Amino acid sequence: MKKMLGMSLMILVSALFAATAFADTIKIGVQAPTTGQYANEGQGIDNATRLFAEQYNAKGGLLGKKLEVFTCDDEGQAMKAAICAKELVNKGVIMVIGSYTSTAALAAQKTYYRAGVLQTTDGTSDDLVKNSYWTFFRNYNPNSAAAVFTADYMVKQAKFKRIAIISDYSSYAQGLAAAVTKETEAIKGNIVYSGKIKAGSQNFTPVLTKMKSLNPDVIYFAGYYADGGLLRAQQKQLGIDAEFIGGDANDNVDFVKLAGAAATDAKIINVPTPDMLPYDLAKTFLADYKAKYGKDIPSIWALLNADGLLAFLTAIEKTGSTDTKKLSKWLHNNELNGISGKLKWDERGERVGAAFMVYNIKADGSYGVAFPK
Repeated sequence: MKKMLGMSLMILVSALFAATAFADTIKIGVQAPTTGQYANEGQGIDNATRLFAEQYNAKGGLLGKKLEVFTCDDEGQAMKAAICAKELVNKGVIMVIGSYTSTAALAAQKTYYRAGVLQTTDGTSDDLVKNSYWTFFRNYNPNSAAAVFTADYMVKQAKFKRIAIISDYSSYAQGLAAAVTKETEAIKGNIVYSGKIKAGSQNFTPVLTKMKSLNPDVIYFAGYYADGGLLRAQQKQLGIDAEFIGGDANDNVDFVKLAGAAATDAKIINVPTPDMLPYDLAKTFLADYKAKYGKDIPSIWALLNADGLLAFLTAIEKTGSTDTKKLSKWLHNNELNGISGKLKWDERGERVGAAFMVYNIKADGSYGVAFPK
């Protein structure tokens, strides 16, 4: 009897200890492609999140609670993203940073909404805000905004006469290509070719060969850097004398590595790169990231996701609460200074404002600003 009573007391004490530990923890989820063809970006998002958590914990955490990070690798795929969402919700996270791709972010979005878990992502598909979920906050501009800038640049600024548009089959790429096509046609741009490649297939010569006969003076690619770099290299190998413009997902150091010498003079449209951000907060974070991991942050995407996390953590500080409804309400009604500038969201979870640029890749792999001058 005494033995059974002793065991019961031990179980009770263990349960109380576990409950106390849980109460002293704010759980953060990272859903990102930490392996696979987008691993460079996914690891950057994970690293940035863990750096922030480490810095907050060193100062005593938030509300006297420790920040704890849980990472789930979705490989940028819808099926794995859906599994990650359930896994992270079951772990008790109150916020999720990611994912990198619109396809993965969309696949997980409803699960987070139903669980009342906040989500921030750099995914640009317009579908991400169509339901106006109170849990969702996009930390980048949508495809539609990028399309207006892109079409204006190609038709009115660069004055291209024969435009080719290529995408892959992802939600992001198809959405961006469709938006660019619509905006280009609206201002009387001449699109001579529209086609799709299979992401990850590595051999794009069939599409490029078919396109070559149409003699485009510019190729606009709406897919990701892992394919964009190879597409640019193969374009040059086939002797296609056309400008190359990559959409924002081509903005990654691996684009240059994959394209090799062909990367020179390729252009990418995106918001300002991390090193061009004029804010003290950005300069400090980038220096801290390099000191921690021994390398620069891979691109603007990891930094934008870190901005989403910063916003969530700021909301906790300002409200003195971890109630996600209260945090969402605060974020929808306040503006704050982020790493990439002012952070403000409309009622759909769309980030308000951000300027685009056209970057020209130099022979040494660095960026120059091609437009606006």
